[in-house]
Amino acid sequence: MTISIANLQPIVAILAGVLILIMPRLLNYIVAAYLIVIGLIGLGIFR
Repeated sequence: MTISIANLQPIVAILAGVLILIMPRLLNYIVAAYLIVIGLIGLGIFR
């Protein structure tokens, strides 16, 4: 798999979501879940 500009934003969203999960607060969980889902949709794993 080659990483292009189109794939970069979802990858960053997934990484940001995982990092936010490390510092748990309720808002952080909500934002992390949102970022992970958007990242997976952006990579085409979910439609």
